Amino acid sequence: MKITDVKVAIIGNHPVVRITTNEGIDGIGGAESPRNQPFFKPQIEYYKNMIVGLDPTDVERVLLRIRRTGGFKPWGSGVSAIEVALWDIAGKAAGVPIYKLLGGKIRDKVRVYNGSYRKGFNGYTPEDFAENMKWMKDLPQNFSIIKQGIAFHGSPMLKGMSDFYYGDYVAAEKYGNRGVLTEKGFNITVDAVIAMKEVLGDEVGLALDCGPGLTASDTLRLAQALEPYHLMWMEDTITGDYTPYVHPDYFLQVTPYTSTPIHTGEQIYLRHGFKELIEKHAVDIVGPDPLDVGGIAELKWVAEFADLHNIQMAPHGTVDGLIGLAALTQVSATLPDNFIAFELPSANPEWWNDIVEGIEDFEVTDSHITVHDTPGLGISFRVDEAKQYLSEEDTGFFDD
Repeated sequence: MKITDVKVAIIGNHPVVRITTNEGIDGIGGAESPRNQPFFKPQIEYYKNMIVGLDPTDVERVLLRIRRTGGFKPWGSGVSAIEVALWDIAGKAAGVPIYKLLGGKIRDKVRVYNGSYRKGFNGYTPEDFAENMKWMKDLPQNFSIIKQGIAFHGSPMLKGMSDFYYGDYVAAEKYGNRGVLTEKGFNITVDAVIAMKEVLGDEVGLALDCGPGLTASDTLRLAQALEPYHLMWMEDTITGDYTPYVHPDYFLQVTPYTSTPIHTGEQIYLRHGFKELIEKHAVDIVGPDPLDVGGIAELKWVAEFADLHNIQMAPHGTVDGLIGLAALTQVSATLPDNFIAFELPSANPEWWNDIVEGIEDFEVTDSHITVHDTPGLGISFRVDEAKQYLSEEDTGFFDD
């Protein structure tokens, strides 16, 4: 089998890759939405010229051609999307789901948490956080873990409270707001967490997406203050989302001194980016994203390496769409027992549910997805329905 073409399109808000072969088997992969759209197409065109003619079922051999040219989020998305599409082809060619090619599943159901299932805030008071949390707790998926953005992670405190921290908030996209919390800002953050825990009780775990942007000292003070509330984790406090480097020593000023679990990793590309973070025990939990880290096999490698060091795994995935949902389900079924849950993506726009065959098998019941045995990713496009959403420049996306 040989790769004959690597096609790319933006469908709704999702960048999508489709790899075709000389045997009529194709595979699909994708990237986060909508963050990777401007550069995604030329990036895929660049990789295409390196891999056409290779056997797509030799996934690692193909990846060795392109892997070195990726980078930290969002620049690892092209490599990741191609990797997922290759596994989709390999699974279809063998007539088995991807998890069988990764060593087989060790769980029949995978736990998920709310991810993209969130809504906006009416304000930044603890009462507003409690109201928002009640909405998420009442969702029909019956999530057993719920994550909420707070502090520097796009929260209403950062955007609406002028004296939240010693700095001036900049509303520009991807701007790295950071600084020292005021006493008032620190206290309202603690009070908001307490208010959310009062809604959840001990029935639902609470995780906090905190930044990046907090200082190490504020992270430690906050983690210690919240120890009585048994948080699932505090994520991306110092560095994290869109931070193009890893500083394990920053987290080593925090993690050894609190029982509140510390989490990071969604922006990191390849296993090499996790090496020091894991070996130094700088965090308690890592959370690579399969559509940024270099693909699903790369995520599995990170999970196994973390497991050797007694570090837990909670993969990122909030804006990965339905292709990301399928990829996360496949790989999470194979991960060691350090797997906690993955962050649940959803269709964007909603009509994606109408153009994907097999997505009904990924329904969430009581915070879990049952792992099915459809070959490859377990989903495919309903081509006739999907074609109506292609832009004029992408009309040939489904052509062989």
